[in-house]
Amino acid sequence: MAINDISLTSGMRNNLLSLQNTTTLINRTQTRLSTGKSVNTALDNPTNFFAAQTATARATDLSNRKDGMSEAVQMVSAANAGITGITSLIQSAQGVAQAALATTSVTDRASYATTFNTLMTQITELASDSGYRGTNFLNSQNQTVEFAPATGGATLQIQGFDATSTGLGLSTATNVGNTGSTGWADATAGTANIQSSATQLEGALNTLRSQSSTLSANLSVVTARQTFTDNMVSTLQTGADNLTLADTNQEGANLLMLQTRQSLGITSLSLASQAAQAVLKLF
Repeated sequence: MAINDISLTSGMRNNLLSLQNTTTLINRTQTRLSTGKSVNTALDNPTNFFAAQTATARATDLSNRKDGMSEAVQMVSAANAGITGITSLIQSAQGVAQAALATTSVTDRASYATTFNTLMTQITELASDSGYRGTNFLNSQNQTVEFAPATGGATLQIQGFDATSTGLGLSTATNVGNTGSTGWADATAGTANIQSSATQLEGALNTLRSQSSTLSANLSVVTARQTFTDNMVSTLQTGADNLTLADTNQEGANLLMLQTRQSLGITSLSLASQAAQAVLKLF
């Protein structure tokens, strides 16, 4: 027998319809309580649902950019560590040059020249070791940092520079001076050659300080954008939540009321069916 073949009284059919509606509301309220959201699909509230989706998508895109910013910060930090180390080596080289100037012994100056040249080699090697994840600002490499959700929307180009001894304009002690000379150990031009090396060292320090200042400025920009991005992501997520989150206290009260209504509906349906049951008493 098909269900349409069953005839219900008007009272029973109205009670059944009311129970079905109550069950639907109970299911919706339970969903809101379990998800914590009053808007879970576009059917609940199209305007709020799509507005929240847009805000959440933008927050996600911005969050993805934070990884690139963090990596850029580490790249600059690695370069800064390299600059600090190279600065220390140059200061040591200045001490060697001063010691060489303090003596007129060709033998001693040749020994100092060897030490000086070792420091020049270490400067170049330290510069080469100052990279992070394949990017080395002390080896003339650059990095583009993306800030906006859309690629190319807001970027910062961090420029590297050559921090090797050659890139900083430093010559080895045996090569400084005129071509063919022996540099610091030259019996005639040794003092002038050492002074020339000292001048080169001062120029290298000035270059490092200037480049370090530029990198620090770039680092400030990146960290400021990191803070801004964190705040913006939080704002977007809060906005999306405000559009979709449920009032759990209100939904809990709704559920209690609906359960009460459901119990009353079942009782009412039972009372409505008693008239039909009275017929059975005739047999």
